[in-house]
Parts: sequence; C-alpha cells; structure tokens
Amino acid sequence: MAESLLRDLQCRAAKPRAAVYRLRDGGGLFLQVRPTGHKYWQFRYTKPNGRESSIQIGPYPRVTLEQARTARNEHQAAVARGDDPSVLRKQDKARSKIDAARSMTFKQCASKYIEAHEGTWRNVKHTQQWTNTLTTYAYPIIGALRPKDIDTDLVLRVLKPIWLTKNETATRLRGRIENILDAAKVQGLRDGENPARWTGHLDHLLAAPSKVQKPKHHSALPYPEMAAFAKLLQASAGTAARALQFTILTATRTNETLGATWAELDLSVPIWTIPAERMKAKRDHRVPLSQAAVDLLNSLPTKGSEGVVFEGAKEGRPLSNMALLAVLKRMKRSDLTTHGFRSTLRDWTSECTAFPSEVAEMALAHAIRDKTESAYRRGDLFDKRRALMQAWADYIDGELNQADVAISAELEIG
Repeated sequence: MAESLLRDLQCRAAKPRAAVYRLRDGGGLFLQVRPTGHKYWQFRYTKPNGRESSIQIGPYPRVTLEQARTARNEHQAAVARGDDPSVLRKQDKARSKIDAARSMTFKQCASKYIEAHEGTWRNVKHTQQWTNTLTTYAYPIIGALRPKDIDTDLVLRVLKPIWLTKNETATRLRGRIENILDAAKVQGLRDGENPARWTGHLDHLLAAPSKVQKPKHHSALPYPEMAAFAKLLQASAGTAARALQFTILTATRTNETLGATWAELDLSVPIWTIPAERMKAKRDHRVPLSQAAVDLLNSLPTKGSEGVVFEGAKEGRPLSNMALLAVLKRMKRSDLTTHGFRSTLRDWTSECTAFPSEVAEMALAHAIRDKTESAYRRGDLFDKRRALMQAWADYIDGELNQADVAISAELEIG
C-alpha cells in the first residue's frame, strides 16, 4: 500500500494562495487547493502508453481523506492491470446512462415525449391536455411501470372505465399512450406490437368511437335573433365585448381574434391578414373587413399602437381565452359559445342568401377536404367574400332584411 503522508488536520487547515498548489499524500494522490478556496482530490498516474495523466476523485471534505485513499487504491489496481482509470470512468458513466434509460418509467417517457413535441403544438393548452389526461387516467395504473412491462390488459384497465362515459377523452388518451410507447420502442425500451394500437388490435376489444360518441355542436344563436343580440352586445362595455363583436363580424375563431395585432391590419384596404402560424389550417388567411369592423377597430384605445388589438388587464398582453365567454355569461347567454356564431353565419348564408357554399366555407377558413379540388383551387374568393362579410355586417345591424340580402348577393356574384 502507498505510504500516506497527509493528515486530515492538514487538509482542513490548507489555505488558498494566489496560484493552485497540491498537498501530496503518496501513491499518486494529491489534494489540489485552488485560489477560490475549493479543494479537490486528484489521482495522478501513468497511462499504458507511457503518458502522464490525472483523474479527479472529488471535492474535499465531501470526499474524506479515507475515501480518497480508497479510490486511489482502486485506480492503482486498474493501472497495474494495464487499464486507464479515466477510460474506465467514462465507460461506467455510459453504462449508468444506459441502465437509467432502460429503467425509465412510462411517466418519465411521457414527460420526455411531451417536452420533445410541445414546440410543434399550436398552443400551451394542447400540452396541458396531454399532461392532464395522462396524469388523471394513465399514471395511476401504468405511470410507474417500464414501457416493456405494459401490455394490452393494462392499457384496457386505463381505458375501459371511461370508454363509454368519456369516449372522446378516452380516444385521445389511447392515441397518446400509443405515441409514447412507439417512441419508447424506437429508444429500445420495449419490443413487440404496441398494446395501445387501435386498428387490428383494440378495435376488437372496445366499441368503435363512432358507435359511442354523440356528435357535439357548438351552441349557436339562430340567425333571426342576430340583430337583437348585436344591439345588446353593443351596449355592453369593455374590451372583451368589442372583441366578441369583432369575432362575430369577421367570422373568425377566438384565438385568432385575441392574437390579432395592429401590424396584421391594413385599414386602408381594409384587410386583416392572419399569419399561418395562428391559423388552424396553417396557412395565411386574408379577412376582408366590413365597414362596421373598421369602425369598431378605429374606436379602440389601442389604435395607433404596434401591439395587440384587444389588450387585457396587463399592458401589451391580450385578453384571456375565457374573456369572450365571460361576456356571454354577463349577458345571461351561457347557452351560447363564441365558436357557435360561425355556425350562425353559415346557416344565414345558406338559408337567406345566394352566396355559393364555397364562399362561406372560405370565409370560415375551412380546409378543402377534397384533395383534387384543393390542388386546383388557387384563389381565396376574396372579392366575393368581401361582399359576403359586408352583407353579414349589414344584416347584423338590421339594415338588410332577408330579401335584400338575397338580391344583394345575386348582384355581387352575378
């Protein structure tokens, strides 16, 4: 055994100097004292190729003198065998990482999956939905298990309690579990078929979602009541009420209105161009603004700024996602949803005007489901949509009756 020279008292008493210095303990073990006052154990040795090298053992006093000597003896034995202690340490770290990865639980895999993909999701709410459904339904049953230990029976234990009562949630949860287990397989954390796969697997064990789910539609205001509702809304004070008005006039979605900035608006045309990253279809959407929409924008206190159009309680920040629903609640119309006003426009267009269906669909920024039609349609029917949106605004204001709108539409599109 190497001769030991140091005493613990010397180690504790060693004071920092202007430059690094070492206290020798023998057998290649040194206590390195830095100008900062930090002290580190170091083992110096000769590699098998004859070159001098060193390896850090750890900080003093967290690593005691006796522990440092034990580590020195182990490193000396490795050198005697012809091994390089620094190489052995790297190999140990690599094995530890592999072992840690192989022992990852489903919950840990899920967290990594969400972290890797949340940047591609449209909003924070989507990330929260993933986390909430997994936390509520999956983690209590399979969260602590390794991906390779999860089988079909366990997946069914997660899904069956809510498959019939909350099928939409259960269907999304199944897809999320499937994605996480697929990712785990790519990482070598499991083998075989995915127990959460639907086609050819769970579809034989669970009722089809189409047989369980009941179609849900956003509550919409009947279009004959639109003018009366608009007058009540106009009388409501506050930025949120104006944002709801603007959303109805432009037939846009809540998040599109709340995210609107003055830089997206050109009131000289007038037009509002919503960038692709804020659109559900992921492409720019040009919205022709009616005179009523322009007048509303000109009345806002943020007019002339460069920030958001509909500012919330915090300066420079938009209204919250619940602000427009809160307006409906104050108006004692909790039976309605903001999104439902898009259906009101669609029903009114179909039943009261001569505007073609594709004009209304384009106004709502609906994706063209027919791939052939989508490939050949290059325009966005902007001029026809401008006529539609102006007619809609006039109808809301009570200036056009049903017959007037039909005649107006025929003149515009004829």
